[in-house]
Amino acid sequence: MDFSSLKNTPPMYLYLVSIISFILANLVRDKSLGFYYFLLIIGLVFFVIGFMKRLKSK
Repeated sequence: MDFSSLKNTPPMYLYLVSIISFILANLVRDKSLGFYYFLLIIGLVFFVIGFMKRLKSK
């Protein structure tokens, strides 16, 4: 897998994707528990990647 587009993405966009996935996870929590956990993990991963990029840029 090539994550070169993820390397060039500003941390703000990664945080935005993280927030959107957290909101979607909250909306589907009662309907699909598996998808809820999937979205939580995706949100957490994007948040950590954005945080690490923010630390590297300073």
